Amino acid sequence: MFQECLEEVRKKTPLVHNITNYVTVNDCANILLACKASPIMADDVEEVEEITAICSGLNLNIGTLNQRTIQAMKLAGKKAGQLGHPILLDPVGAGASALRTRTARELLEDLKISAVRGNSSEIKTLALGTGATRGVDADISDRITEDSLEKAAAFAKAFSKKTGAVIAITGAIDIVADEEKAFCIFNGHPMMSSITGTGCQLSAMMTAYICANPDRRTEAAAAAVAAMGVCGEKAYESLTVQDGNTAYRSRIIDQVFHLTGEELEKRAKYKLL
Repeated sequence: MFQECLEEVRKKTPLVHNITNYVTVNDCANILLACKASPIMADDVEEVEEITAICSGLNLNIGTLNQRTIQAMKLAGKKAGQLGHPILLDPVGAGASALRTRTARELLEDLKISAVRGNSSEIKTLALGTGATRGVDADISDRITEDSLEKAAAFAKAFSKKTGAVIAITGAIDIVADEEKAFCIFNGHPMMSSITGTGCQLSAMMTAYICANPDRRTEAAAAAVAAMGVCGEKAYESLTVQDGNTAYRSRIIDQVFHLTGEELEKRAKYKLL
């Protein structure tokens, strides 16, 4: 299943419109190219609707918000909804400020969001209206462990049922859920938390996977999460003693470029709840 989702991305090469944050915009473009999708970045209100119309899907990331990009996200999101294109919301830092929290919830409520990807604190904030974060990182009290996995999966399913969106909660253990099932994914490496942008890159790549697999959004989102985790593992395995976090960031992208569907299927570690 995961192999098929990856191969559909390479077959269809979806064009993804990203209104994302300027900290990681280059990495998001490169991760899309690595998985054989195509990126375009446009956030001026005079062109976002036109750009969205020629794309297969829309990735909205609130990491570096301002009033101009908020308006652009809303315009692009409405156009994507009219065209039936998938929209992914990445609520970076929701809970860290009133502006981020309010904007994320407005986008979720006003647009036809297909998938939401965030850490546990960001998703909790979206669902409940309030939550604790450490900047753009999950609060320690919200992190998913083996002991809290079933409860977290049930929460994700319930939130998916409420919103109609696939819910992806990413961290040391990842959960990707719709209202009926939850993939609990155990791939990845702790060093992924030492670089900026793995979550943003995953949101971009997940958008491409969903675009290429519109009839199985949950499976496509789970495949993207597993692929990123596997590539994080492989990138770490390739490091030398002289390498650090910048080399690791580049090697993750290289591993996405080289990842095969067969290898993804073989190395993916998950269970269904």
